[in-house]
Amino acid sequence: MNLESVKNIIFDLGGVIINIDYNKSITELLKYSKSGSAMEFTQKAQSRLFDLYETGNSTCQEFRDSLRSEYNLEATDEEIDAAWNAMLLDIPQERIDLLLELGKKYRIFLLSNTNAIHLKKFNEIVAHSFTIPSLDSLFEQSYYSHLIGQRKPDAIVFEQIIDQNGLNKEETLFIDDSIQHIESARKVGLQALHLAPPLTINQVFKDVVN
Repeated sequence: MNLESVKNIIFDLGGVIINIDYNKSITELLKYSKSGSAMEFTQKAQSRLFDLYETGNSTCQEFRDSLRSEYNLEATDEEIDAAWNAMLLDIPQERIDLLLELGKKYRIFLLSNTNAIHLKKFNEIVAHSFTIPSLDSLFEQSYYSHLIGQRKPDAIVFEQIIDQNGLNKEETLFIDDSIQHIESARKVGLQALHLAPPLTINQVFKDVVN
């Protein structure tokens, strides 16, 4: 990819910076289901209760209770949180190192469809694995869907970042592993890169930081 015109980079989090496996959470939650109901949650689609939680329109307790009700779960709050966080794997050191280097050359931002339970876990992973103060410290500004009340692929979330930070769309690259988010970013006028496995951000930027 030609990065000559890029001055700003907006990174997705799950599947781009942190490794993720949705099936692990589905499997763990299924263990608590008295009816054997599988979760309607994938990279491309999810049921309304997840949308509400990811846009800050339901609390952590309402989310847990909704999971219990919709999927007939018999589990404590702690068990639900652990199962919900099971999808979050690790952040390779090389990705942290890359972001630290890219921050010297570009204005970098984070945009994640996420929720309060996951955000707490992200920061625990960072605190236990790295010497940086927090995940947010890597970026000029972080945008989490449950805190801003908007989520990808809605165009408004991209426009918000552009407007708030005075970015030029043509000079801004958005990187995500979900194609529907990439397509939306392109319609808005951003440059966009679909980070489909096995491609990693370290491979994308290998010539930039070496």
